[in-house]
Amino acid sequence: MQEVTSYVVTGRALLGEDLLEEDVSITVSGGIITAIEPSPGTPDRWIVPAFFNAHTHLGDTVAMDLPARGSLAELVKPPNGLKHRILAATPRAELVRGMRSSIIAMIATGTAGFADFREGGAAGVAALREAAAGLDCRPVILGREGGEQVSDGAGISSVHDVANAEEIVREARLAGRLVAFHAGEKNPDDIDEALAFEPDLLVHCTHATDAQLRQIVDMAIPIAICPRSNWLLGVTTSPAHPPIARILELGGRFYLGTDNVMIVQPNLLQEMSFTATVYRAPPDEVLRAAISGAGIAGRPGYLEAGREAHFLVINPAKGNISFSKDIPATIVKRLDSSSIGQNVLTLQ
Repeated sequence: MQEVTSYVVTGRALLGEDLLEEDVSITVSGGIITAIEPSPGTPDRWIVPAFFNAHTHLGDTVAMDLPARGSLAELVKPPNGLKHRILAATPRAELVRGMRSSIIAMIATGTAGFADFREGGAAGVAALREAAAGLDCRPVILGREGGEQVSDGAGISSVHDVANAEEIVREARLAGRLVAFHAGEKNPDDIDEALAFEPDLLVHCTHATDAQLRQIVDMAIPIAICPRSNWLLGVTTSPAHPPIARILELGGRFYLGTDNVMIVQPNLLQEMSFTATVYRAPPDEVLRAAISGAGIAGRPGYLEAGREAHFLVINPAKGNISFSKDIPATIVKRLDSSSIGQNVLTLQ
């Protein structure tokens, strides 16, 4: 019989969806949080839920910082955008090596899982599975070009880019798989058609209209936003897009993603800081957005008894953040990997 590993971590933790600060002892047994108990006088450590990157294209690692210019379509539109041509020309071993290196980079900055739109059909899905094998970072793989049938679901580009979207969605639904759409990245013209399919997730909605946002909220569809990517790809130059403030006013849900590794490092610490600074979004909401994308993988992501153990142990004394008067704000605006003393990203 395999021995179950148990241990206790103490510190000031952010508990539950409300991220309540409390000095606690957290008992982990077999990868599950079995108890959270008050523990006054705990060490000067912060215990924070691990992050979930709600939108990535990890294959693009092999095109990192390529000195290229062009429109959004010229760079990333399937099937002949620059990134797609590079992916098609990259040897499989190099593609796997690139994706694995990006997953390791995500782990180092506190990410325990990610949702990837995976190009390359069934072979592309298999390559990402190989890249993630043995790493404590769970992929939710949303396939394309036939990869939908052997993955966790369909990662559909704009409905205007895919001729057989209805068939893809129908097959995914019959198999009990997820359906996600890129929508509203450059303009709002494809959002209504995406909503007609009642997707599980929308990505971007950078230019969603107020009426569209109201419908998205009424349908309880989360939006994975990727602010740095939007700015670098030139689809926005305004903190009004994506409409984070309006999503929150309407009671909607947004998750944080980093999008294409070709142009943006898959680092949610950087994404949180950018979002809080440029969009002046409340730090607690930004932190929730970096955690709650775990819902895509069917788990809440928060620190609660009975949940899988996915958390970071931060040593604030390693830098000046020990002077923080607002832990969530400091995590969102100032944390870097040097202060992360331990990643508990146990995946069962």
